Amino acid sequence: MTKSPVTKSEQLLRIDDHDFTMRPAFGGPPIPVGVDVQVESLDTISEVDMDFTMTLYLRHYWKDERLSFPSTNNQSLTFDSRLVKKIWVPDMFFVHSKRSFIHDTTTDNVMLRVYPDGNVLYSLRVTVTAMCNMDLSRFPLDTQTCSLEIESYAYTDDDLMLYWKKGNESLNTDDRISLSQFRIQKFHTTTKLAFYSSTGWYNRLYIHFTLRRHIFFFLLQTYFPATLMVMLSWVSFWIDRRAVPARVPLGITTVLTMSTIITGVNASMPRVSYIKAVDIYLWVSFVFVFLSVIEYAAVNYLSTVQERRERKLRDRLPCTCGIANPDDMMMNPSYSDVDPTMDPTTGTYGTPENGGRQETILAQFTLGDNQTTSQLKSSRTYINIWIDTHAIDKYSRVIFPGAYTLFNIIYWSIYS
Repeated sequence: MTKSPVTKSEQLLRIDDHDFTMRPAFGGPPIPVGVDVQVESLDTISEVDMDFTMTLYLRHYWKDERLSFPSTNNQSLTFDSRLVKKIWVPDMFFVHSKRSFIHDTTTDNVMLRVYPDGNVLYSLRVTVTAMCNMDLSRFPLDTQTCSLEIESYAYTDDDLMLYWKKGNESLNTDDRISLSQFRIQKFHTTTKLAFYSSTGWYNRLYIHFTLRRHIFFFLLQTYFPATLMVMLSWVSFWIDRRAVPARVPLGITTVLTMSTIITGVNASMPRVSYIKAVDIYLWVSFVFVFLSVIEYAAVNYLSTVQERRERKLRDRLPCTCGIANPDDMMMNPSYSDVDPTMDPTTGTYGTPENGGRQETILAQFTLGDNQTTSQLKSSRTYINIWIDTHAIDKYSRVIFPGAYTLFNIIYWSIYS
């Protein structure tokens, strides 16, 4: 069998003289491995998949006396990924990661720097997609905290002591990092021990970052359209109740538009089993729009009932009552377009104080003995029946906007 040629650098480091399948100082105390991270970019945050993608420079620091070499000027040696495969390096992995890879354009983005005293710097450029458990109960007015966890795969804390090299200063970020939907509030690091029942305790490093969601996009795409649809449904309160072709399509259009908005928002969200803040706003808005349709149904129904009563009343009255003969009714001074009721405070006659358009049915009833004509004429009495079919619309013009305004005040005071 042929043996691959040994390079001068390998001869200098005496690669063949040591067994690098074992960790440094095997059998002794755990080897300390310092770590620092330079975050290059935070690429995507996905609510649907509950994950994030980050590109970073991961650097390891440790001392391996087997790699020490004589040097007169104390100058380090720098190598690429080819030497990494021949020596011992920490076996780091990302806990809860879904996908990760080391960049290889134009070559593997791996650097190994060895100092004369045996200190080693091992750096690599990695992109990792890791899980982030998000609480969307306040979406889109939420703040999320995600974590990237780094741990040794094989070596427990008895063999390898993993730590942040410079504490919280071991994490550096690029000031140009920005996200379309989030504002990065802060990065910080922590260290904990992780226990596995079958293998033992491991040192685990955490990179925490807190994200605050930008609300302006959702105001334009969700909240403003929903509010406008609710306000548009109120227009029907000012349309005449007899204008069925105007009020019915207006109510149906607003209901369908609200359904489209709700469907569009939920299509881009995970199917969580709890109610989100945006769901509360959209469904309350939908209820207001739906109630405006029900309001017109009530007005139309009551108007129909009143018209039926009016027709029955006319059928029961004799032809001499004045209703069957419009000319006689106009000539009779007892009939008027206004209510002949006297105001007890002013002593005058006129329309009601609300000034609204009232529909009156002035019915003249004949009371007394029908056998004597003189008694019939002398006992005529006029009964004025007021039927205000616009009362529901009038109250709705105030109740609906007032209730929706109160809801908005409570909603934004809780979630903002």
